[in-house]
Amino acid sequence: MTDSPEPIERSLFEAPPMAEQERMVEAILFASTEPVTVADLEQRLPHGCDPAEALVHLRKRYEGRGVHLVRVGDAHAFRTAPDLGHLMRKETVEQRKLSRAAIETLAIIAYHQPVTRTEIEEIRGVAVSRGTVDQLLELEWIRLGRRRMTPGRPVTFVVTEQFLDHFGLESARDLPGLKELRAAGLLDSRPLPGSPSRGEDEDEASVGQSELFED
Repeated sequence: MTDSPEPIERSLFEAPPMAEQERMVEAILFASTEPVTVADLEQRLPHGCDPAEALVHLRKRYEGRGVHLVRVGDAHAFRTAPDLGHLMRKETVEQRKLSRAAIETLAIIAYHQPVTRTEIEEIRGVAVSRGTVDQLLELEWIRLGRRRMTPGRPVTFVVTEQFLDHFGLESARDLPGLKELRAAGLLDSRPLPGSPSRGEDEDEASVGQSELFED
């Protein structure tokens, strides 16, 4: 009579199978209210896991589904498939008004980041009020960047991952060009920032869900 082989004990330091790693990453992303970075996943998964590879497999698995795995800056999140976005619309559209100064300032930061307040003012041709910058900071669409290694070491401004996520962008490099914005009706034919005749008290621009700087 031969003895049956003893069950092989699994090492505590052995990473779980990739299929299980995918399940764990999937669960974390679904439960998170914010996009999750690979570094965050590495801290939460068992020792030896490869969240980057698990994300690659998950992205392929969700292709063509109602939910897609998308990249937001350095992080990842599940988002509704773009062609199904109309199903998520509310019956009422809440309008939020941003001044033209705020829209121009945000656009300058997005296209020229990292950029200092002085550089923003040089591009716009007028002073940038503190209230304009504070409003964009409160929306969490911009944040403070690194200080410039120049006299006075001025701070710079850059757009945030919340900004990218809000507009469905993977990175600032995915921002549309000015011709594309005008073709889509997101920019009018008024002069671009730089005219010294304009001030901070210009007419407000109505901002809705169908426009570039929506709420």
